[in-house]
Amino acid sequence: MNSTEKSTTVHWVDRYASEIAATGKPAVVSSGISPSGEIHVGNMREVLTADAVYRGLLERGHPARFNYVADNFDPLRKVYPFLEPAVYDKYVGCPLSEIPCPCGEHGSYSEHFLEPFLAALNELGVEVEVERADQMYKSGRMTPWILKALEGRERIAAILKELTGKQVADDWSPFTPLCRSCGRTNASRVTGFSATDETVFYSCECGDSGDVPFAGGGKLVWRIDWPARWCMLGVTVEPFGKDHSTRGGSYDTGKRIIAEVFDGEAPFPIPYEWIRLKGKGDMSSSRGNVLSINRMLEVVPPEVLRYLVIRERPHKTIGFDPGLPLLQLVDEFDDNTQKRRDARAVELSRAGGFEPVGVPFKHLVVVGQAVRFDVDKMVETLRRNGFPELARDALDQRIPYAKRWLESFAPEDVKFSVQETLPEAAASLDETQRRFLGRLGTRLVDGMEGEQVHQAIYETAEEFAGTKPGDLFQAIYLSLLGKPRGPRAGWFIALLGPLFCKRRFEEAAGGPT
Repeated sequence: MNSTEKSTTVHWVDRYASEIAATGKPAVVSSGISPSGEIHVGNMREVLTADAVYRGLLERGHPARFNYVADNFDPLRKVYPFLEPAVYDKYVGCPLSEIPCPCGEHGSYSEHFLEPFLAALNELGVEVEVERADQMYKSGRMTPWILKALEGRERIAAILKELTGKQVADDWSPFTPLCRSCGRTNASRVTGFSATDETVFYSCECGDSGDVPFAGGGKLVWRIDWPARWCMLGVTVEPFGKDHSTRGGSYDTGKRIIAEVFDGEAPFPIPYEWIRLKGKGDMSSSRGNVLSINRMLEVVPPEVLRYLVIRERPHKTIGFDPGLPLLQLVDEFDDNTQKRRDARAVELSRAGGFEPVGVPFKHLVVVGQAVRFDVDKMVETLRRNGFPELARDALDQRIPYAKRWLESFAPEDVKFSVQETLPEAAASLDETQRRFLGRLGTRLVDGMEGEQVHQAIYETAEEFAGTKPGDLFQAIYLSLLGKPRGPRAGWFIALLGPLFCKRRFEEAAGGPT
């Protein structure tokens, strides 16, 4: 989409917000996830999609609320690669909220992953009401829908068969009891229930049997839990992954169940595609294919992560590459000319602390390395190289991100350190390369700009017509950085200072020529 299209096309957030507001009903936007592992950038799409629509509704003066449900009453489904089998084998099937924390510093397994995620949401500017599923059940708030589900078991089974083609087992129940003995929900089955006492009778593979209360004694299975939650929370809008939006998927069955069993209405659906990590496919905590949101917030401002999601329509897959493309994303967001960026997505991405620098992030990374991130030298260099209106406060804010990106995600050919003395690698220069550096040094004068240096390099290279240009450029980098590649040579020499480079080239050549 070019800039003209962006200026004339209604943004997806505004399209959804207008359609929802047109109903005239107060909106309750909902989002959620099971905190079974590290909550990653891929998970961020759901909550930021929901938050963007919520903001769009508030902008219109439409009454709206926004909640985030942590599905911490879901069972641990298996021992994931990041867990110790000797410790966690026995907890498979137990609710996440009832399992010990992996590091011992949080109240439970689920809080170990949930607490840093909620901190990240705060940093991302997401203001949301947090609902924990275990408390939704234990408090009794889900009890009315548990009873309706148990009483509507046959109708639910018929809906599931009609929409999925699968017949439920004779002993299937919409409720999974929490065994009092082994603490699991995946090994017990319902044998009866009492509407009067609000209890479920069960038997478990471990040999235990008895009764548990509706309130906290287990939970509804996912396809029934979701529509029950819609009713209990009054949800009217919810984004969800493409896996739930397939024909006969969770949304299809939920829509029928809420209407025919719970006497409610399904929320406005916003299905979305996944965020795909370059070279590794769709992000998945269970497969260990993740980049945590908290880690990424150390590398780029929160507004940029919001922009990553909001600039794309939900049905489009987002490719995420934390290498050089991430720098390009920062620059797109930071582009005050608005030639490249989605201006509406920028508005919806504000998180409270962003200040444009006005300097391309990649340029900032190069300059920072060139002067070892000495802020005063960076300011001086940047102003000398065409950025006179540089915002010092914004630069102070952005430098830590640049450093952490270099440490974590920068390709090796982007990393460099200007050597204080002639690098040992310069000893590998052949006679032609040495003569080239000597001749180039004679053309360098104080005050030259990048384009002038670039021209000097090519004029000098013409004198060595029989030599590959790559070998000549390699000589420049070996003498300055001790490695065969580096930033654009003309601009880089101008950045370091032509006189400094002149002296270094003469030294590498063996003395003035």
